[in-house]
Amino acid sequence: MKKVASVLSTLISFAQLPHLLAIAFVVLTISSFKIPPARINKGVVTGHKKTNTIVANEDLETIRKRIIDDLLAPEVNVDEIKKLVSTIQPDGSWPGINYKDTTKTGFEHRIHLENMLDLARAFRKTGSAFKNNADVKKTVSAALDFWIAHDFICENWWWNEMGTPNWMINTLLVMDPDLTDKQKTEGARIAGRASLTGVGARAGGDFVPIAGMVCKQGLFKKDEGILANALKVMADQIVLTPARGINPDMGFHHRVDNVTSIHTYGTNYVSAFSYWTVKTAGTKYTLPKEALKLLIDYYVDGISKCMAYGIYPDPGARNRDLSRKGEVAHAAGTEIAENLMLSSDYRKNDLEYLVKVRKGELKPDLTWDKYFWHSSYFAHQRKNYYASVRMHSSRQNNMEEPYNEEGLKMHHLADGGNFLLRTGKEYADVFPVWDWQKIPGTTVVQKPSLPPPNQIAKKGKSEFVGAASDGQFGATAFDFKSVHDPLKGRKSWFFFDQEYVCLGAGINSEAEYPVATTLNQCLLNKGVVVKSAAGTKTLERGQHDLKGVSWVMHDSVAYLFPTPVSVNLSNTTATGSWRDITHQASASTETVKKDLFTLWLNHGQKPASASYAYMVVPGITPTLANGYLAKSGVIILSNTPEIQAVQNKLLNVTQVVFYQPGTIKINGNVSLTVESPCIVLVKMGVNSIERMAVSDPTQKLKSLQLKVTLPIEVSGTNWRSGYNSQSRVSTIQIDLPTEGYAGQSAVLEFAARR
Repeated sequence: MKKVASVLSTLISFAQLPHLLAIAFVVLTISSFKIPPARINKGVVTGHKKTNTIVANEDLETIRKRIIDDLLAPEVNVDEIKKLVSTIQPDGSWPGINYKDTTKTGFEHRIHLENMLDLARAFRKTGSAFKNNADVKKTVSAALDFWIAHDFICENWWWNEMGTPNWMINTLLVMDPDLTDKQKTEGARIAGRASLTGVGARAGGDFVPIAGMVCKQGLFKKDEGILANALKVMADQIVLTPARGINPDMGFHHRVDNVTSIHTYGTNYVSAFSYWTVKTAGTKYTLPKEALKLLIDYYVDGISKCMAYGIYPDPGARNRDLSRKGEVAHAAGTEIAENLMLSSDYRKNDLEYLVKVRKGELKPDLTWDKYFWHSSYFAHQRKNYYASVRMHSSRQNNMEEPYNEEGLKMHHLADGGNFLLRTGKEYADVFPVWDWQKIPGTTVVQKPSLPPPNQIAKKGKSEFVGAASDGQFGATAFDFKSVHDPLKGRKSWFFFDQEYVCLGAGINSEAEYPVATTLNQCLLNKGVVVKSAAGTKTLERGQHDLKGVSWVMHDSVAYLFPTPVSVNLSNTTATGSWRDITHQASASTETVKKDLFTLWLNHGQKPASASYAYMVVPGITPTLANGYLAKSGVIILSNTPEIQAVQNKLLNVTQVVFYQPGTIKINGNVSLTVESPCIVLVKMGVNSIERMAVSDPTQKLKSLQLKVTLPIEVSGTNWRSGYNSQSRVSTIQIDLPTEGYAGQSAVLEFAARR
């Protein structure tokens, strides 16, 4: 595949998107683009003042020139252009392209479209060896006539309404002065299938790119009305919504299944908008500041926090695109952040940080903790590692559908998928050889084979799925009920600074096959060291069934067990192919071989009330692993189906998951009681509480009452407290976030109010 303008490459990765219902958008009169601050209103954010704005033609010409200059920016491949000119057939086609296959998994016609734009660029670009070359002009003209004559339609709507129109309008813009009347008319007709009222122009990920294509149609036709209206409705999309689009938690949903789409449609969304903010800058078409601010917040606090260090995309935040080669193998680019900086000074320091760390000019140094309550996704960043948890609930599907026969083994990714990244390369292109029933962090029935792909996506079963976070530390809880197997259990993760703890309790299965909890499955990097009752040793390559294990070390990551356990470990070569996980015609059937490290706990067949507990410590040596548990100050206070709780004495942080009302002792003098299921984080000071973070994983409660055996007689904006001197108990009444913010943590700062 040849390189094209960056905005095109962003779009082309979405070449196999689904066919859903059309959403009709009413074309409004040209307006001033001013919008009020975004607000939530049951899925729709509205508000525009209508004015009659007449945009000067010179502004349109300015934008038109910027777009064309951008299309001409890529380098011209001389050898490739010569080949295209010499191999074009008399009818305007090229050999080697399958023009008959218009299926969702095929459509090699995209190569023809790429060829046209490459030729157009070679013909028009200043400094090109083919500038105004008659043979090149003849070739691109013949190729365009061939397409117009056949007007290829793909079974995948995306090509008809996005892919083909985008390539077509770009070629038309570049070749405009040298097009025939028929080429202009028919080319514009094909490009016009990218429409604001088309099937694909639904709220969320696809609408903004489509609006951008309509803008280009207006530029090609030099129609100010088309351009102005398309920019206006594009800006209208940049709003907060609990439905399709940017969510209040800075996540992103493309469909009504409420599955996170932040790294696919959500990134395409911000890429397209940021592109147009730069192209319209300084003209009367300039996009509204409030929409741009929200977009920057979304990029910094949403997209970039689903990346390790803001650089490497987290596999846990992906969907069927994991079956596309290279999707998580490379660092994120800087173009979007740079475009946003060019468009606004808002949060410029944050954007500059992202640009510099991605270019290697700055060492990552941020620490934070974030839960996306609309997507059941949690992320934890420290200076030397990034970890995430992917879950599902009754408020969403477990996974995206395997549209266009991609992502054929994604059944269990959200069953507690817990990815750990230190270098960002741990899972690079590992997916063809993966055991998809041993996804890191998940507890899964080890079936002989996965159910068929059409059974991947199902509605979640559990209400109690969530996290409590104060922005630095956090606890995540998953009342796990498998949507595929007769399996359930209570899983939780407790994140601190140097380590995090993973607990499981009440694991029950009625399946005939064994159940496994996988600690990790990643690329093998050098040796694996194990400490057991037999001593400490480096394992030879192979399959291992180990007894009495205290810890396992791989790739500078220690997996520690509070009490010695039996583990299964594999450090050997695995095989597979890309065609195993996607049926796209471009997917290779060649055997892929990769060395993998896999570590799991075998709960056996039909486990009843099984449990597990382990600590993960990134960036450590075998020497430090010895005795780490005792020195860390980390204590598991409870691991039952009723309460899971972990305390870090060095940080004075206690995190508790209450699956039902209950009481837990934080230390010798302090007990915490709750009257409703919830998650609580407590940061202690000297004989006092400094901070609390509280959340309702069911997202149903309006308020929550806690009792603490400490004197507390202060109140905050969303909470009140009172102390009973006779019982020596303080009662804290908390007003929880509601509506689009239900599930968000309520953070109580006590120290600042004394």
